Amino acid sequence: MPRGQTTVQPRIRFSLGSLPFRLETDETLKYPHVPATMAGGVATFDYNKDGRPDIFFTNGANIATLKKDSPKYSNRLFRNDGNGKFTDVTKQAGLAGVGYDNGVAVGDYDNDGYPDLFVAGVHRNTLYHNNGDGTFTDVTAKAGLGRSDDPKFGPLWSITGAWVDVNNDGLLDLFVLNYLQWDYGREPLCGFESAYDYCRPNLYKGQPNQLFLNKGDGTFVDVSEEWGLRAHVGKGMGVGMADYDLDGRADLFVTNDTYFNFLFHNTGEKFEEVGLEEGVGLVEDGEFISGMGVDFRDINNDGYPDIVSTALTYQTFPIFQNMRGRIFEEVTDSSRMRELSLSMSGYGPGLFDFDNDEWKDLFVTRGHVEALPKPGVEIEQYNTVFRNQGASGTWRALTAEAGLTASPPARHRGCAFADFDNDGRVDVVTSALLRAPEIWMNRTEEAGHWLDVALEGTKSNRDGIGAVVKVVTKAGPQYNHMTTSVGYGSSSHGPVHFGLGPQTKADMVEIRWPSAIVQRLRNVVGDRVLRVREAEG
Repeated sequence: MPRGQTTVQPRIRFSLGSLPFRLETDETLKYPHVPATMAGGVATFDYNKDGRPDIFFTNGANIATLKKDSPKYSNRLFRNDGNGKFTDVTKQAGLAGVGYDNGVAVGDYDNDGYPDLFVAGVHRNTLYHNNGDGTFTDVTAKAGLGRSDDPKFGPLWSITGAWVDVNNDGLLDLFVLNYLQWDYGREPLCGFESAYDYCRPNLYKGQPNQLFLNKGDGTFVDVSEEWGLRAHVGKGMGVGMADYDLDGRADLFVTNDTYFNFLFHNTGEKFEEVGLEEGVGLVEDGEFISGMGVDFRDINNDGYPDIVSTALTYQTFPIFQNMRGRIFEEVTDSSRMRELSLSMSGYGPGLFDFDNDEWKDLFVTRGHVEALPKPGVEIEQYNTVFRNQGASGTWRALTAEAGLTASPPARHRGCAFADFDNDGRVDVVTSALLRAPEIWMNRTEEAGHWLDVALEGTKSNRDGIGAVVKVVTKAGPQYNHMTTSVGYGSSSHGPVHFGLGPQTKADMVEIRWPSAIVQRLRNVVGDRVLRVREAEG
């Protein structure tokens, strides 16, 4: 039976749940301030190691002072109690925050087995250490991450971060994605009096991204200039991590807002920016687009990570296919994604196999940047899942068919992914401006079998971030890798998920760790979480 086909075609379907939280941005359309339309990062991670993924939401603040001067601006941590119940434990955990927070990145930077949080924001970032007892400690200053003013580019506005071991020393380093030079008192006005709206990014200057190397003692050192990042000034909105040329070193793809995309190739000692020469610097018509979130993952099961990103209405959701590590080819048109997404505005993309048919599907949070009605443009939109049609290399868009119209359209932003009820089907949590979050429980009927691979690094970083996992069944091989950098301003920390289709087991599971150690397991039974500890050699 060909890969991706079962006797009964899986039907991707979600049911709606919610949480008692509202994303507050202090939006005032009389005089719009651009941070208010860019908020909404979400994270999924098992902070207390009870086997159930929990949810963290970033939240805004007073736009003038960038301070959380009201309880409504508090960030939120919801503990997953099982049986569809979540409890707000923000206060006990110490995660309410103090500034205008935008995005979040999860990673165990000190290899103690408990995932930590980097929270990115407007002119202030925060590193929270997970104490292992249900609480977190703000260690930003102690870790050397407290400085937010740049002598050349002014106060830095960070959209999110990415945890990645750039030098394969077993310690997670921190890449920080920065956006615009913004000043509340000098905000430009666009539109007409009584009908102002958010200005285009070309009215703001950009900022360079940053890299902080982990010294292994709880502190980090800024190596942005030495590693070649400071030379590239952009307007970063999304970052994805993968080893696109299979040289054993993690590379980074950055979407920029109406500017060239960056592809940072890791040489082991610095990053070379190769976006244009590798074919991902611009979309095929050569125009700048409003690049938003990104996922950097193998779509067609050939072992080479591909790139999917999102943009605004009439700009499509670009897809770049990795041609065996040599160059990328844009397949937005041939995959039907151009026609499907042309009328859509997207923020957060995530590539996960929602029907477990051995092909990764694409979930996208949708909504426009602007807040006021525009001719031919929907501002508030429904989310959409694009079903991967397998070997044909095409997509099918599912919105109402997938149950995603159960919640009103909104200006959706962040999204994170996890199996909240441990049934082997990947669920989704999304945020929306001035709305409650949406929890989309995966209720796909006739879904295939599955296998989740939970990694524990020993010589490599504890999370196994950067490890490449290959699963082989009778239908053939498929590939994925461990990363927490998915979507827009968001982070998903969990096992590496595989759909097995009709197969009840994997003939082989192969893990290539960042340390270069390779492990292979044979005849692995499916429909479970497989926990793998990195071998000595």
